[in-house]
Amino acid sequence: MAPERESGRERTPAGATAAGRPRAAYRLDQPRPPRRRLLPEWDPEAFGRLSERIARFLGTGRFIVWMTFVIIAWVLWNIAAPGRFRFDEYPFIFLTLALSLQASYAAPLILLAQNRQDDRDRVNLEQDRKQNERSIADTEYLTREIAALRMGLGEVATRDWIRSELQDLLKEMDERRDGHHHHEGAVFPAERSAGRDVDDR
Repeated sequence: MAPERESGRERTPAGATAAGRPRAAYRLDQPRPPRRRLLPEWDPEAFGRLSERIARFLGTGRFIVWMTFVIIAWVLWNIAAPGRFRFDEYPFIFLTLALSLQASYAAPLILLAQNRQDDRDRVNLEQDRKQNERSIADTEYLTREIAALRMGLGEVATRDWIRSELQDLLKEMDERRDGHHHHEGAVFPAERSAGRDVDDR
């Protein structure tokens, strides 16, 4: 009886979650079946673009002019038209309801458009920040390279330095030449005269 109990334990998975769900739901090599949704599916990007278009139109003067014209025509029609043609008499409850409905839809659409614009601004700011960081890094690298070039050029013989060294060398050679001529003209003639005197004696 003991082996049968052990085999029975091996067949049944342990844990409360494993006992309540089928074994096939835990397979990782197969995707889960799509869940049924009560709400219809739509493209968020397309809906966002539509909301931005509506928000842009609501923020223009054309929309204000058209809305003012419609409201004035609505009020005049329901005041001056014959009784059987009036569809919204004073206090214009249907007009108030229409304007409230318009405002209730316009506010979320404007907020959605603003959120999309904020997301774009955030992405643009992040890109600008990265671009500024790259520009700063490039500027620091170029600054270090220019400093290294200046230090390297400080040890290189320039044309002016070579010219000044050559001028100093020529001046030193001229001084030595003048000193040598002066030495030959002052000392050697005296020795020659002294030699002549010795020879003559």
